[in-house]
This record gives sequence, structure tokens and C-alpha cells, in this order.
Amino acid sequence: MIALILSIFASVCIFVLFKLFGKFRIDTFQAIVFNYFTALLCGIVFFKNEWDNSALSELTWLPSVLVCAVLFISIFALMGTSSLKNGIGSTSVAAKMSMGLSMGIMIFLYKEPFTTLKVIGIVLATIGVLLVSIEKTETTSKGKSFWMLIVIFTGSVVLDVLLNYSQRYLLGSLSPSLFTAIAFGIAGIIGLLTLMTRAKKNKISLKNIIAGIFLGIPNFFSIYLLLEAYETAPLNDSDVVAIINICIVCLSTLVGFICFSEKLTSQKIIGIISIIFSIYLISEY
Repeated sequence: MIALILSIFASVCIFVLFKLFGKFRIDTFQAIVFNYFTALLCGIVFFKNEWDNSALSELTWLPSVLVCAVLFISIFALMGTSSLKNGIGSTSVAAKMSMGLSMGIMIFLYKEPFTTLKVIGIVLATIGVLLVSIEKTETTSKGKSFWMLIVIFTGSVVLDVLLNYSQRYLLGSLSPSLFTAIAFGIAGIIGLLTLMTRAKKNKISLKNIIAGIFLGIPNFFSIYLLLEAYETAPLNDSDVVAIINICIVCLSTLVGFICFSEKLTSQKIIGIISIIFSIYLISEY
């Protein structure tokens, strides 16, 4: 359970940093690119002793690490664009509602128990996330791009399931920490190539690099600890996905209220209460 709790904490740190990026006018995409190289270094520095040369002869993990790398940076970048086009609330809902389908796929793949009370827990979690994420008034640009929401939703589902399936069946001699580091490193290379095509219009700034360094540390541990939680938490894998996602939504809302003076409306309070009940039902049954 320690890995699960720390993964939630690391993910909430990412939320806080993105909030600060807005205040300090950080170029989010540049920060995201350099965050991936920082995450790669975290894996090498802290977990280099876990490298096993036999991983090079068992390349079952290679296709999944490449797909994860593409999803990491494309979903992140698309969420930033969608937040401007469709609004932060709609984008957040698209990302977090993927939890329900991810759970369903895992329950089907691994034949996990599926009780009536667990169904109630999933319904309460869905209601809670919607209430917490959706804002009553939201400023968006003209001409919404709903295809972005669909891609974010679908990509998030694929990423959730692929990370879990990789941890279960594909890693072989490659440790979860180094799988995470390699995926982030490839994502960083993809992002850097993209930045190079924009170099004339959007010059790289030192403050964006520094922001990426601060972001990369919790980002690495959020994924690494998620993989560890799948292995060590006394829960079904679908339950781990649900609890992590709904806890991130709940705690991020509370952090926004305490640290950033965001309004804690009655709608959000009801959502948080619904989330708390859902965690109990999902984890117990």
C-alpha cells in the first residue's frame, strides 16, 4: 500500500507544479520535454543497479515501451491544447473518466471478482469525479475540438491498460523502474525533435528547463510507483487504477482550495464525499 499512497502523492505534486507553471508563465510543452529527460536520469541514478543484461535478449518489453513513450508525450501535449480549446474541466473529465473503461478491461482480462457493491462504488466514483471536475462556468476558445477529448480518453485507457499488462507479462528481466526511465527517455527524444522544429518561433528558455527538472522527479515516481503498486498492493489491479485516479482528483481539489484559493463549492464537496464512499466500496469488495 505504501507504493500506492506515494504514487498518489507524486501525481498530486504534478498537479501543483502545473498550477505554478501558469503563475510563472512557464512554457508547458518545453517543461514537459525536459521533464522526461529528468525522469530518465532519475531511473539511471536511483535504479541503475537493477539493470540485467538479459533484458536485451528478451525484447518483449520493447514494443510496449515505445507505445508508452508516444502516449506519454502526445496525451500530455494534447491535454494542454484541449484545456485551451475545450476548457480545463472537460479535459480533466476526459482523462479521468478513462478510469471506468480501464477498470472494465482489467476485470475482463484478469477475470477479477465483480460484485454489486463494487458496481455501486464505480458509479459513485464516476459521479464524484464529474462533480469535482466540471466547472459551472468555464472560459474556452471559440470552436470546440471534441475530437481531442475522444483521443485523450482513448489514449488514457490504452496507457492504463498497457502499463498494467506490461508489468504483469512483458517486462521479463527489465525492472519496472528502468522500463519507466526508458519510456520517459524516448518520450523526451520525441519532444526534443518537436521543439527543434519550433526553434525559430519558440526559443528554449532556462526557466522552462528548470521547471521541467522539478516536474520530472514526481512524474518518474508517479509511474514507477504505480507499477510497484500493481505488484505489491493487496488489491485487484482494476481497484488500484480506480483508487489512484479518484484520490488524485479528490486531493488535487483540496490542495487547490488550501494552497491556491480555489472555491470549494457545494458541488465539489458532494463529489468528494461520493469519492470517499466509492474508495471504501471498491477496496473492500
